[in-house]
Amino acid sequence: MANESVLIRCRSCGTRNRIPTARLPDGPRCGRCKNPFPPIPTPSRPVMVTDRTFADEVIANPLPVLLDCWAAWCAPCGAMAPVLEDLARTYAGRLKVAKLNVDQNPVTASRYSVMSLPTLLFFRDGKLVDTAAGALPRQEIERYLWRFLSR
Repeated sequence: MANESVLIRCRSCGTRNRIPTARLPDGPRCGRCKNPFPPIPTPSRPVMVTDRTFADEVIANPLPVLLDCWAAWCAPCGAMAPVLEDLARTYAGRLKVAKLNVDQNPVTASRYSVMSLPTLLFFRDGKLVDTAAGALPRQEIERYLWRFLSR
């Protein structure tokens, strides 16, 4: 995972720049026009996502995103919540952890065919690249993350 990087499109000239994640806190600049990139927020807690915010929070995010599809009535979802909180802290700066309540946001849940809870969706460069259904132990989620972040 030492070679992780993200693609960031420059708002000034439109050039796509591959930036190593280790350099993100340094305030990297565009390789073409040399304008600085705005800071990328890297929350250390899961971010709540809705149907309205999904595109901005997940699809347009330059970092890989782990989206937890959950419901308040789902006991396994509640059991996974502390694990996802800890993963958000552990992988802050390299991964964004987001949560989508499927009862309150049926459009996004339907778009990605979420049929069982909890379901984890893994997004990279705005595209769904992997899914995992059911309550998984931390070690299993991290196995998904290692494959996901090393691509």
